[in-house]
Amino acid sequence: MTEKKRILSGMRPTGPLHLGNLHGALMNWIQMQEEYDCFYFIADWHALTSDYENTSMLAEYTKEMIIDWLSAGLSPDKSTMFVQSQIKEHAELFLLLSMITPVPWLERNPTYKDQIIQLSNKDLSTFGFLGYPVLQAADIIMYKPFGVPVGIDQVPHVEITREIARRFNFLYGQIFPEPEAILTKTPKILGFDRRKMSKSYNNAIFLSDAPDAISSKVSLMITDPQRARKKDPGDPEVCNVFEFHKIYTDGSITADINAKCRIAGIGCVECKKIMAQNLAVSLEPIREKRKYYEANPKIVDDIIADGNIRARKVAVKTMEEVRNLLKI
Repeated sequence: MTEKKRILSGMRPTGPLHLGNLHGALMNWIQMQEEYDCFYFIADWHALTSDYENTSMLAEYTKEMIIDWLSAGLSPDKSTMFVQSQIKEHAELFLLLSMITPVPWLERNPTYKDQIIQLSNKDLSTFGFLGYPVLQAADIIMYKPFGVPVGIDQVPHVEITREIARRFNFLYGQIFPEPEAILTKTPKILGFDRRKMSKSYNNAIFLSDAPDAISSKVSLMITDPQRARKKDPGDPEVCNVFEFHKIYTDGSITADINAKCRIAGIGCVECKKIMAQNLAVSLEPIREKRKYYEANPKIVDDIIADGNIRARKVAVKTMEEVRNLLKI
């Protein structure tokens, strides 16, 4: 029997998961667990890079994220799910990699520059925020994965990891494979203000949102900016609501909405109501599974504990190899 190739990815527990998380990563993770040896982790240390001032909700968010993963379809029988901070070897490898990583590599990181601008209300002038790609590299190469599933905007993150792994191998000996970026196709999911959907921007629709909350948020969605009145014809291709119809509404109905919008045969309010209803119905199975796990917290705790044990076995072995190479 051919051994499955390993992949690894993680998410920061900064609050409940939203549709951007679902379509940008989680649905791909669920599909990949059928083909690969999957390691998925809660990146709670990474959450501190931008939200270090208040850690009171970190433990709760961590558990909530695991519940979201399980509710969406990740299986503990097919994937190893673990918590970053519970595998202390990550911190040791981060320290060692930080000794060999040039500062200019970190300063040119496009995400670093973007977040400094987008999150100008936070003080991000910390070593932890500048150096998070090194921690990310440690998280990844610790498990020697074949690849990391990412969207196109995250490819630079994987490239920094490859550079750090390459430098370590050059200095001390071949130990780490250079992980590939596994590009995953993701639908165009924006927040209701047309920015990237994000908890930080307060523009997200969460997997746990009740139908009323979904309806309220969808009502705020920006549509075709050129369509000021109902009698004005619109262009669905520049409408955020229509992008959601493509995913959550039946194809024939979507085609009908497309045609009617172009001749002002349907108003934006009605269009939003149809989409909100379909979205709520689509998320109902996830909400039902959530209720089960919320009512059985020990099952969730056991899944986390088992995943931590499985991950640490790999991490301990890797760090033994690293220490031998560094003669420490």
